[in-house]
Amino acid sequence: MTVTVRELRPEIRADVEGFAHVRHLALPFYLVTPDSIAYDVNHAHPDAHYSPLVAVEDGEVIGTAQVGMVYDSPDPGQGYVNVYVRPDRTRRGAGALLVRAAEEHLAAQGATALFAWVLDEPGNHAFAERHGYRASRSAHFLRLDLVDGSLPPLQDLPPGVELRPAADFADDPRPLFTLDAETTSDEPSDVDYEFTDYEAWLESTWRHPLFSPELTSVALVDGRPAAFSAARTDGGTRYGTVMTGTARAFRGRGLAKLAKNDSLHRARAAGFTEAFTGNDAGNGPMLAINKWFGYEICATEVRYVRELG
Repeated sequence: MTVTVRELRPEIRADVEGFAHVRHLALPFYLVTPDSIAYDVNHAHPDAHYSPLVAVEDGEVIGTAQVGMVYDSPDPGQGYVNVYVRPDRTRRGAGALLVRAAEEHLAAQGATALFAWVLDEPGNHAFAERHGYRASRSAHFLRLDLVDGSLPPLQDLPPGVELRPAADFADDPRPLFTLDAETTSDEPSDVDYEFTDYEAWLESTWRHPLFSPELTSVALVDGRPAAFSAARTDGGTRYGTVMTGTARAFRGRGLAKLAKNDSLHRARAAGFTEAFTGNDAGNGPMLAINKWFGYEICATEVRYVRELG
């Protein structure tokens, strides 16, 4: 059968369902749904030039690529291309076709450096290197069993500290935007980010269909948001924390651990059975916190980069 590559069409249900299915098969520890795929396309920032691709064989989506520009970085010209092919549909040329189409799109947008996440397996490394990419940092996916595993007990809060769900900030979530922007800028990464666009944050984070303000926990110190653990859910039994951090002025007090523990306990009480998160491999403090909760590494990805001439 012939494999063809084209842009994903979010209004076509088979496209978004196929995209989500491929991502689930390739990354079963990453939360994604057809509705979240459509939302990401329809609400992408114009400067991101977001153009997800699908590889199709005999009418079936067998490969996907997330393709766009890192518009919220102070360094111009940075693009990303994350390619995933169904594990049972490899060696058909889908991956190479997706990479070629993605690179053409990003080059047309002025990209000078392309970043790609690649699962840490020999065949994937060889594929990336054949296409001119070189390995950089790595990151782990982690999983926690919320049914048979045991969570640390909830702890007494220090004086002046309270825990509240993000839903309490529904009338004015800007303080959470400020907290998210500060903590994200300090995350280990190949790419620097600058969150300065509040409206874009509302679209990409606060209103995202996977985001759960009810399960996102915020630690306040004397009424000021100081730490948080942001939660997403897939509408079923899977829950994930996509960011946990503390404002610089409040670090070293265990506030992020308090927020994450609160969120995990409420997720379990709400009937979620699996918890997922991700960590940069060099982020020792956060890896230690997740080990304390009982998370175990279930997969590793390596960041690859290619410079465009």
